[in-house]
Amino acid sequence: MLAQILAITLINLRAIPARLGSSLVIVVGIGGVVGVLIALLAMAEGFKTTLASTGRADRAMVMRAGSNDELASVLNIEVWNIVRDLPGIRRDAQDRPIAIAERYILSDVRKRGAESGANVVVRGTTPDVFRVRPEARIVAGRMFERGKREVVVGRGALDQYADMQIGQRVDIRDGAWLIVGVFESGGDVHESELWVDVTALHQALRAPLYAAVTVQLADDRPATFRAFEQHIADDPRLNVSVQRVPDYYASRSVALEKFITVLGYSVAGIMAVGAVFGALNTMYAAVSTRSLEIATLRAIGFRATPVVISVLAEAVLLAFIGASLGSAMAYVIFNGYTVSTLNFQTFSQVAFAFRVTPQLLVEGVGLACLIGLLGGLFPALRAARLPVAEALRSA
Repeated sequence: MLAQILAITLINLRAIPARLGSSLVIVVGIGGVVGVLIALLAMAEGFKTTLASTGRADRAMVMRAGSNDELASVLNIEVWNIVRDLPGIRRDAQDRPIAIAERYILSDVRKRGAESGANVVVRGTTPDVFRVRPEARIVAGRMFERGKREVVVGRGALDQYADMQIGQRVDIRDGAWLIVGVFESGGDVHESELWVDVTALHQALRAPLYAAVTVQLADDRPATFRAFEQHIADDPRLNVSVQRVPDYYASRSVALEKFITVLGYSVAGIMAVGAVFGALNTMYAAVSTRSLEIATLRAIGFRATPVVISVLAEAVLLAFIGASLGSAMAYVIFNGYTVSTLNFQTFSQVAFAFRVTPQLLVEGVGLACLIGLLGGLFPALRAARLPVAEALRSA
């Protein structure tokens, strides 16, 4: 049986150059399906990774109870003074708690190459923000000074928005603010933001309020976080909720990730139907042109099963070649490609890079092989059921 399968399959594969045009229908069609699927899923993967990689497990974020994100959260100075003195927060060499209270607003800024604006996050923080976020660093210019209307721009915002160079000015609510530096934070979501001094922002907004308090815990153990959470729950002066920072940002990617994933599979599914029909036509034509050859093999003792498997093997091989080409093109074109999009949950633009992962490549190849099997199944059954005597007489 194995010898017959191998023999017929090799015969079929040797005949592919003679049917190059029709074979390319399968290769190109399936390559397009796989390329589109991987590109869209790479977008969702890149967005999710950018948000999920923000922060560390030993950081916690305190917001007003019932608030889903920073934009809807409002905390007063009293809450900030209470939270920063709670047990469980790491302290520096000067015995100061490593914690920071920040304001979070949106501002309209023009995107590169566009006339219209888009929402950018303006984060009111302090010059010593790097105590809480040591992964961030100034890479050009300098940090803003306390009390001054100065801005440091995230690397992602610099690439996505117009007029963000050092020395230029950006409108933030109550007038123009001077850009004095550029920062990086390891490719996380903060790189899509503008950072300003929180005191200056309070003056511009005429409201000394905060959106969230971010603290660095003593360590990243779950028990430490639960203890800190319990301290907050036990304090009757507080009406707040607390989350680990990575959990908070991961939750902000759910809606858009789900939308892109559904869109990707929907578009790929529609294209896959066309690819299946293309494979059906191609394999039916291949079986029809080789009807005499198949009949002769059957007449000299080859069984029907090797014929079925050989036709399926040809279809799957062509599908695999198409998947390989589609995957390679998606990787070369899209992996690392940086874009920005609106996060439905925060109403702000987030810059991120497409991520073509090994898992996505495997999914693409798996879908291609399934298309190949579906497209080759009925032609393979037709070849196996081909009446030997009728095929020989028609020759």
